[in-house]
Amino acid sequence: MAVINHLFLDPPFRAPKQTGTFRIAEDGLKRAKPSLFAYAFLFISLTSACLSGGSTQTKNPTTKPTPSQVANKTDLQNQILRNQLEQIASAAKGKVGVAAVVLETGETVSLNPHDHFPMQSVYKLPIGMAVMKQVDAGKIKLDQKVAVTKSDFVRRGQNSPLRDKYPNGTEITISELLRYAISESDGTASDVLMRVAGGRIPVQMYLTDLPISDMIVLNTEKEIGQDWQTQYRNSASPEAAVALLRALYERKGLSESSQALMLKFMFESTPGPKRLKGLLPAGTIVAHKTGTSGTQKGITAATNDIGIVTLPNGKHLAIAVFVSDSPADEATREGVIAKIAKAVWEKFAAG
Repeated sequence: MAVINHLFLDPPFRAPKQTGTFRIAEDGLKRAKPSLFAYAFLFISLTSACLSGGSTQTKNPTTKPTPSQVANKTDLQNQILRNQLEQIASAAKGKVGVAAVVLETGETVSLNPHDHFPMQSVYKLPIGMAVMKQVDAGKIKLDQKVAVTKSDFVRRGQNSPLRDKYPNGTEITISELLRYAISESDGTASDVLMRVAGGRIPVQMYLTDLPISDMIVLNTEKEIGQDWQTQYRNSASPEAAVALLRALYERKGLSESSQALMLKFMFESTPGPKRLKGLLPAGTIVAHKTGTSGTQKGITAATNDIGIVTLPNGKHLAIAVFVSDSPADEATREGVIAKIAKAVWEKFAAG
């Protein structure tokens, strides 16, 4: 309890530097109890009750605004923010979608939230969550080893640290496959996890059960890498991506330990440091998953980032930003995501 009290009663909580202290070694994962996962879960600070201050009273209260006045002010502020997002998005010269919601209050802002965007590696998150559901059901064990052969490798040019480290194949635990897929966005690991889960149908059924309808996981990473148009069939709307983040936050269909492990891997994610995290204050806790396509004829199909951001007030912002079919360079595309995240942050951080 002393640890918990320290984490929650000394705001603002800042993420420590990622040292060995915060990494569970592979052999440790095999023996980890749910309590260890719960401890990792605390680093994401997914409880804000103890951080919310008590109400204050004033000796000279002023007249309270009417509900309609409050609503009108909120609508105006949201319109101003949407206009700002549109202006930022214009730099991409492509298609940009945004959905953001404060999970505890329901405050929201969006831009093209129902349009469909190619997910690329964002789709590793629902695959990982579907695998963890089967872990919770006892169908899969985190410490069970799975063979990874050369036939599983995604092609050169697609990201796969696992392929690069083990060019002749290997046997690896489910927990390490999850780490590779979520923290390092490894395409080979993702495909093996999809196979372990039983293929795309169980993954899609998991999404349907949540229920999330505007997110489609149809192909393997290897298949996506073989045909440019295939990535567009593996799509999601920004609103659906935020719904997935909410499902993770609320532990829909996942145990506490499974949620904690997913959040840990998202928190440790290395790709995309200049996207959602790029312009946020140092130490901001961001558990996220990126997605990136290649570039063909000067057009980049997907530059994405979705995640749960801990606000200074202890509440949590679920945000998804998709940039599609953009002729802009990488710095510009990532800058659009970072600037959008900063604008949304500034809107909700003081709430």
